[in-house]
Amino acid sequence: MSPVLPASSLGRTVRGSGPGLLLAHGAGGGIDANYGPIMDTLAAEHTVVGPDYPGTGRTARATVPLDLDVLADELVAAAVEEGLDTFAVAGYSLGCPVAVRAASRHPGRITALVLTAGFAYPNPRFLLAARLWRDLLRADDLERLAGYLSLIGLSAPALDAVAEDDLVSAVKTAAATIPPGTLDHLDLLIDRVDVRADLAAISVPTLVVSTTLDQLVTPHHHRQLAGAIPGARFAEIATGHLPFVEEPEQWAALIRDFLREGRA
Repeated sequence: MSPVLPASSLGRTVRGSGPGLLLAHGAGGGIDANYGPIMDTLAAEHTVVGPDYPGTGRTARATVPLDLDVLADELVAAAVEEGLDTFAVAGYSLGCPVAVRAASRHPGRITALVLTAGFAYPNPRFLLAARLWRDLLRADDLERLAGYLSLIGLSAPALDAVAEDDLVSAVKTAAATIPPGTLDHLDLLIDRVDVRADLAAISVPTLVVSTTLDQLVTPHHHRQLAGAIPGARFAEIATGHLPFVEEPEQWAALIRDFLREGRA
C-alpha cells in the first residue's frame, strides 16, 4: 500500500493538457533550468507538473536535511494536488533516484518512467566529483565552482566550440545563479541516496536515456540502471551531463515518443 501523501510544500509549474507527466530535476538545478528548454514539447501532449526542490525556483530552502522518501512523496503529492491521479515521471540526474523511489512507494500512481543521466547510487568516482562540488560551494568559491561544473557538465566537443569570451561570461553568470538549496541537494546525493534495492520491483515501462559523453554521471551508471530494471529500454544521446543545453530537441523527442508509444 502506498504511504499517505502529505500536503506538498513544493512550488511548481503546471503546463499543458492531456495525460499526466511529473518532472524530477537535478541537484542544483530547478524545473526552469533543467526542463525549460523542452517544456513546450512536453506540454504539447501532457499535463506537466514540475515541482522545484527546496531551495530552488519557486520553493523556499528546507530547514531540515532532505530525505529521499519525503522528497519523492512531496513530488507525487504535488501532482495529485494538481488533479492527476496517475502519471508518468521523467527524472534527470538526481531526479532519477527520486523518480525510482516515487515509483517504489506509489506504484498505483506511476505509469511510466524516463530516467536521463541518472544513477542508482553514487560510486566512488561520482562521490569524488560531488564532494569537490560541495567543498567549493562550502568555501563560497563560486566562480571556481562554476568553472569546475562547466568542465564536468558539458561534453568536450561542446566546450571546445565555445569562444573564450563567451565561456568567461557563462561561468560568471553560472556563479551568480547557483540556487541556495544546492548544498542541501548535494548532502542528500552524497549521504542518503541509494535505490539499488528498488530497481528489481519496478514494473512500469521504463526508458533509460544515457548521456554518452557525461563526465559527471558516467554511462556506467546509466547502464547499471537499465540492467537492473526489468524490461527497461535504453537510448543514447551524444551529450555531456546537460542534454537540455547540448541536445534539447533530441532529448525532448526521446521522452515524447516513448510516452506516446505507451499510449498507442
